[in-house]
Amino acid sequence: MITALRSRLGTWFARVLFGVLIVAFSIWGIGDVIRQVGTETWVAKVGDRAIEPAELQQAYQQELSRITRLLGGRVDATPEMKRGILSQALDQLIRQHAVGQAIAQMHLVVPEAALGQEILAMPAFRGTDGKFSRIAFQAALRNVGLSESRFMDSLRSENQQNQLLEPIRASFIPPDSLTRQVYQFTTEQREAGLAELPFAAITASEPTSAQLQRWYDNHPDLYTRPEYRRIKVVILAPQTLQSQIEISADDIAAAYEARRAEFTRIEKRSAEIIITQEEAKATTLAETWRAGANWEAMQKAAAEAAVPVALTDATEAEFPDPALAKAVFAAAENSITGPIQTPLGWQLIRVSKITPAGVKSVADATEELRARILAEKIADIIYQRATKVEDILAAGTSLDDMPGDLGLAAATGTLDAVGLTRQGEQAPIPGSPELRAALIAAAFQARQGDPVRLTELPAPEGGSPSYFAVAVEEIIPPGLKPFTEVATAVHDDLMHAAQRRTQEETATKMLGAVQAGQSLEDAATIAGATYRRTPRTGRAAPVEGVPRELIAPLFSLKAGEATIIEAAEGFLVAVPLDIIQADAKIDEAGYARIRDGLAQAMASDAEATYVNALRVRSQPRINQKIFDSFVQP
Repeated sequence: MITALRSRLGTWFARVLFGVLIVAFSIWGIGDVIRQVGTETWVAKVGDRAIEPAELQQAYQQELSRITRLLGGRVDATPEMKRGILSQALDQLIRQHAVGQAIAQMHLVVPEAALGQEILAMPAFRGTDGKFSRIAFQAALRNVGLSESRFMDSLRSENQQNQLLEPIRASFIPPDSLTRQVYQFTTEQREAGLAELPFAAITASEPTSAQLQRWYDNHPDLYTRPEYRRIKVVILAPQTLQSQIEISADDIAAAYEARRAEFTRIEKRSAEIIITQEEAKATTLAETWRAGANWEAMQKAAAEAAVPVALTDATEAEFPDPALAKAVFAAAENSITGPIQTPLGWQLIRVSKITPAGVKSVADATEELRARILAEKIADIIYQRATKVEDILAAGTSLDDMPGDLGLAAATGTLDAVGLTRQGEQAPIPGSPELRAALIAAAFQARQGDPVRLTELPAPEGGSPSYFAVAVEEIIPPGLKPFTEVATAVHDDLMHAAQRRTQEETATKMLGAVQAGQSLEDAATIAGATYRRTPRTGRAAPVEGVPRELIAPLFSLKAGEATIIEAAEGFLVAVPLDIIQADAKIDEAGYARIRDGLAQAMASDAEATYVNALRVRSQPRINQKIFDSFVQP
């Protein structure tokens, strides 16, 4: 057969057929694969150094983790946010490579002996004897996920950067004139005379029907309803699928067995330990401890000839010395054990807490397991369901005729662009807050009669995506609400306007009186306003008794100069009474903090300018196509 096939390959028919196949493959994508062979895969280049996608991905994850910690929770990065974080991460990598290029050009090196001395001096790598411990060193590196060689490379690079940048940072000392100005600005405090004119203190006369109607006619912007849209939606989300998924006792039992290690707790102990090389000293310390001295007192007592150490929630394997671990795990809670002789010296031990070993039962773990199984089952079926919904919609099926066995939630209603119904209540949209926001945004971007499409909301970390389809049935344009519908609001607004006008007139008269030479206290008494002297306050944050709205204007006024401030509850008339300037000669520590802060800020600016100059000089090239591929879903 093979011989026959070979003979036929030589015919003109076969040659034409293969030519057609080659053209077809080129058209349908095989040519793309061939053309990609040998193309550049780097994201950016700095000189001859390439930044590969894996390096950018790692930098992106680190930056995303940092932002997540700053925001105090999980961050679901939108495409725009992801692009911004990637740009920032890539720029940081380019700057690092530009600095590395300068280091190489200047032949800056760090002797291995210097690195060794720095490592030996790091407190994190010391054992219970206060000296460098390789066990502690290796444990610390394991905790942060670093190999020894990678840690050494990182430390060497950090030292080289310090050699390059430290001379620039050290050359900046702020002039005394600048330091004094900043010191005076930040430490200045003021007290003010304050007259308060609350709106609620005015009893306005009841408006007539004609006045209410005129106010309504003159302020249509206050009583215009927003655009509303009547929409019909179907939602496919983890929340809508939960009721369709059954989890049996067998499912929970199987999941428990698969995760048994997670529910097994190893015994942990917290211990206070004192180590000394002298048996007599250990005996004396033991007597003091047994007599009732607390840990703080024992640390002071051990300061000269012993080393006090506290370990918290450590397993037996985590103790630095096997003999010590054995003694700790044999001791009773809150009793003083020792002196015990070990290779490290004579030791005294007090076990302050025991977390016993144990196994979480199936009953105790049921709810946790149920939630995990539910999430896994939803992840398994939600994509299949979404594909079915997409196919059904593509066939022209309306949202009213969607099958009832797909786990869809349907809703119809009228809402505005912020999700409120005509009654001012939140529209009942099932699903997460992110799904709600995306659905409302889509509803107000769509037009009436647009084809209905399924939209995917990306999955949060550790979760499943959500889907929705929305049809706009009616667009209700903005319009003036009927007077009868807003009569109460019109009345309240008109009454408040009258109260505000009265108090504004009073405040203006008081300001004029103060500017004519009258004291604010006298002007307030004549006007029937409440007058008081505020506590002393600084610029940074108001103290209790000082309205926040007062701070900025108070520090912009000269002594005796009055001003009017409108606050949420009424008008304020204020005048600075005392301006207190701190004395730098007395407050030497405060002055030094300002000087050091300025020096650090100037040094940071200089360093950033220099690094940016290195970046520009390195003429980095960015492979935009590869970079964009990171952002594309």
